[in-house]
Amino acid sequence: MSLRSLLSALGLLTAAALLPAAAHAADDGYCAATGGVPTTVHPYANTNSDAENWIRYGGSDKVCTYTDAGGARISVWASTLSSRKPTMAALAYYAKVAWDGQGQGNPAWLYCKQIGGTEQIGVVGSGSGWATEAGADLRNMCQFADGSAIDDWGLLYHANDVIRGKDLDGVLKFANPY
Repeated sequence: MSLRSLLSALGLLTAAALLPAAAHAADDGYCAATGGVPTTVHPYANTNSDAENWIRYGGSDKVCTYTDAGGARISVWASTLSSRKPTMAALAYYAKVAWDGQGQGNPAWLYCKQIGGTEQIGVVGSGSGWATEAGADLRNMCQFADGSAIDDWGLLYHANDVIRGKDLDGVLKFANPY
């Protein structure tokens, strides 16, 4: 197995990590131009504990977050937002698959899992997510095999016709095929 395959299988290599710096800058510009806030985030595990016990893994990614006047938000990888080609995250957002209600625990995580994504970083049950630094506001991203990602609660709410932050239909560069 190549290093690239191993990192990808472990969820440590995303499509954005393969982009040159100029592409990241363009993603930031598109994010801001569409009303979002671009931020660099890092993967953390053990987030159910105090911030000093959070475990930061290597790597980072660019996220674009849209927040509405009521404080509801949706985040999406900047590379997913600006991709003109279909990504699994964009297709999941557009498809609005109904949640099957199966499982116990966080409904957004269960929904992410149902539609083929993952968001676990580290040991199951210890908490995980993406943040600018330990103890900062977490973003739980539903990540897909192609490296694309979108906010798990944003996906679940959107599947139930509730817009959090901003409707990404018309903002995602890959147009809704449905």
